[in-house]
Amino acid sequence: MRWSWKIGEVAGIGLYVHATFWLLIAFILFMNWSHGHSITTALYGAAFVLVIFGCITLHELGHAWAAHRFGVQTRDITLLPIGGLARLERMPDDPIQELWVALAGPAVNVAIAALLYAVILSAGGRVSFDQFEWFGGNFLNKLMVVNLWLVAFNMIPAFPMDGGRVLRSLLARRLEFGRATRISARIGQGIACLFGLAGLFSDPFLIFIALFVWTGAEQEAASAKMHLSVGDIPVQHVMLRDFHTLRPDDTLAQAVEQVLSGWREDFPVVFGDHVLGMLTREDMTRSLAQSGPETHVRDSMRRDIATVDPRQKLEQALAMLRECNCRSLPVELEGRLVGLLTMDNVGEFLSIHSALRQSGRKTRDQREKDAVRSSSDTII
Repeated sequence: MRWSWKIGEVAGIGLYVHATFWLLIAFILFMNWSHGHSITTALYGAAFVLVIFGCITLHELGHAWAAHRFGVQTRDITLLPIGGLARLERMPDDPIQELWVALAGPAVNVAIAALLYAVILSAGGRVSFDQFEWFGGNFLNKLMVVNLWLVAFNMIPAFPMDGGRVLRSLLARRLEFGRATRISARIGQGIACLFGLAGLFSDPFLIFIALFVWTGAEQEAASAKMHLSVGDIPVQHVMLRDFHTLRPDDTLAQAVEQVLSGWREDFPVVFGDHVLGMLTREDMTRSLAQSGPETHVRDSMRRDIATVDPRQKLEQALAMLRECNCRSLPVELEGRLVGLLTMDNVGEFLSIHSALRQSGRKTRDQREKDAVRSSSDTII
């Protein structure tokens, strides 16, 4: 995710903090200052927020652990002001597996709350669920209450919260996956409308939550539609096999000739069959303006690029294209360049694939109508 900084790694999963997260810390400090609290109290409030986000990180790691149990890897975890985001390679196709992955996060918060409850009682303290003070109060008791709030909030049956995925997984046991997603998304958007109305008459922050839920529902519905379209299609069925490459010693003038002759705007830069990098249109035009057409390709190409395997699922490759914010990715098999995956070609493939599916449905519907007509003729 853009504007994010890596702060660590757990079990191979990168932990990132979004830039807007620090705005939350600054807001907490400002609120303490505006209420006339001391610097110590302000730092106490900021530390409490950081501990909360530590619990949120454990929540997201719970999702990652459950997904790993079902063979799904987690790309990274990003902390945002509104919570955490664990980016899985994909959601499990089995509804029961998705259910367990969705419940794993809230289960971590329940465990934390139970542990804090036991610690407070063993220390001779008093547990209070109805008295909560942002400024002051018992640190452990407040942390326990916040973890219970996190469970309640995340179990709201609306995307992108865990409750939305729980709802979809339960519906998907009886319904087709796409229909289960659409129903869950509509329920989530209905809840978003309720949050928005409540925010108009009470807390304006609810309006922000409403927008977050509404957008999450739309994105999940779009993601599910994409999954149904390309879920089991390998990259080798979509990649370009007829493409041009450049060598590191070629000049940008030679690259321009390739572009003007009608070839693609992004070129793999190779040494033999080994990919060294990619020369994109943006890199080429920037280098042409700065250093001229005699510049070597090796001085303008991007070296830190991802490659995909032709046997890899197209859905995963599309996620990689979105992550690197690029139009093309080299396709390598055992270290040898065998193809080029481009967004243009994927779009053309999906358009044709959609037309064929519609044609198949029309043919199937026509066969059913003919069968009904034939049956009626027989009865008459």
